[in-house]
Amino acid sequence: MDNQVMPREQLGVCAEGNLHSVYLMFNANEGIDSQMRPCVANVAQYVHDLADQFADSAFNGFVAIGANYWDTLYPAARPQQLKPFPAMNQESRDAPAIEYDLFVHLRCDRFDILHLVANEVCQMFDGLVELVDEERGFRFMDSRDLTGFVDGTENPKGRSRQSVALVGDEDSEFKNGSYLHVQKFAHNLSKWNRLPEKKQEDIIGRTKVENIEYESADKPLTSHIKRVNLKDADGNSMEILRQSMPYGSVKEQGLMFISTCSNSVNFEKMLESMIYGDKEGNHDHLMHFTQALTGSSFFAPSLDFLERSASR
Repeated sequence: MDNQVMPREQLGVCAEGNLHSVYLMFNANEGIDSQMRPCVANVAQYVHDLADQFADSAFNGFVAIGANYWDTLYPAARPQQLKPFPAMNQESRDAPAIEYDLFVHLRCDRFDILHLVANEVCQMFDGLVELVDEERGFRFMDSRDLTGFVDGTENPKGRSRQSVALVGDEDSEFKNGSYLHVQKFAHNLSKWNRLPEKKQEDIIGRTKVENIEYESADKPLTSHIKRVNLKDADGNSMEILRQSMPYGSVKEQGLMFISTCSNSVNFEKMLESMIYGDKEGNHDHLMHFTQALTGSSFFAPSLDFLERSASR
């Protein structure tokens, strides 16, 4: 790769928040891999180009390829840390793996534009894939989860978003790509809402209304923040960029949790800390009030990788 040419990232990976989202999960039909490569590249470029056309409503998105489908689609090269979703289970806490071949993530401040683009993407893939799952997300109040707490407070800001979410020179062929982990969480809000507010705050590790994080000494070891704010062996924060949004209807509602990262380790360590807990068994007590229904692992390559690979 020419070191002077910076691969173009897919803009939705590091984009700031939006009002609405559409999540499309596809599985590929058999025996159409040679047709899929150019189609995936065309869809990614189409989504990229719409960011200019619909700039007034902050449209963005990306296309990501499932860990189990990657070698079928791109047998010549694989991102160094791409592997299937790390399924985990401990007592009543379950993080299942349900893999998909493709994930198309679309966001915008206008829902009608999202609907239009989602239909167009499905038409572009017509005959090549099956749409297995579709969810529509929305901003709730001032960027809060349906539990009532502000979501994504710990997210990196500004250019730090790119350094956290995008692969660097350590894997040059996949530079400016991103490792993605997606979980659909269904919340038990009737159970959650019966808790006193202080109990809720202790489970999260910050105040509900003012969104003030507890002092370190005051955070219960079972609080969500304590379980996901991790450091590596060198004392560096193990960060991810969350692109999560609430989803659903009155019947089923929760959070589409989406982690983007320059590696696959940080998310896996966070999930271990939530499900299994520390050596004393202090797990994330938020897991008593929400259930992961899915767990999927993807990689969102640069536009340049998709373009180069389209004709192979």
